[in-house]
Amino acid sequence: MTGTVRTVADARAWARTGTELMLDAVADLDGTGFSASTALPGWTRAHVAAHVAANADALGNLVHWAVTGEETPMYASAEERAEGIARGPALSADELRSWLTASAHRLAEGFDGLTDEQWRHEVVTAQGRTVPAAELPWMRAREVCVHAVDLATGATFADLPEGFLAALVDEIRDKRALTGLPGRPLPELAAWLSGRPHPIAEAPALGPWL
Repeated sequence: MTGTVRTVADARAWARTGTELMLDAVADLDGTGFSASTALPGWTRAHVAAHVAANADALGNLVHWAVTGEETPMYASAEERAEGIARGPALSADELRSWLTASAHRLAEGFDGLTDEQWRHEVVTAQGRTVPAAELPWMRAREVCVHAVDLATGATFADLPEGFLAALVDEIRDKRALTGLPGRPLPELAAWLSGRPHPIAEAPALGPWL
């Protein structure tokens, strides 16, 4: 079982940190910069940025669901999700940066508006999990923090908050049903468990996560 206790306030703080890392990473990118490769095979920085922007819009749909009770899926279909990612390379650097920024701000404002009761309202994720709205900030924190590293503009797992890394390691360990972990620093463990490049030579290869 997961040993790390995380609160909504924790997750929101981590999401803000990850968002700042993402926006800083793309602040000076031009079209060539956005077309560069990332840590994700086949994805350019434009693909990653579009995915994170579309994720904010999708989580905003779940915020709407929590507020109104109106069933609003994250994505209308798997095709819509894929189209959002593919849209990235077709946008100019300024358009992509604006989408990433505006969508993040809209989601943060949506979180700000949730009442204590609405945080407890249940919604359904794109993976079909039924969760309370209180889980949404953690979902967002994972996206912005891990993908900020994926952009390969300088941020590493060592730049992420220790509490976030501990929660991430616990979650992925449990989902991968691993009973023991190498005695290595949290940033290295998080990179390994999430299927990203890592320096743990003795660790078995794991497939990509997130």
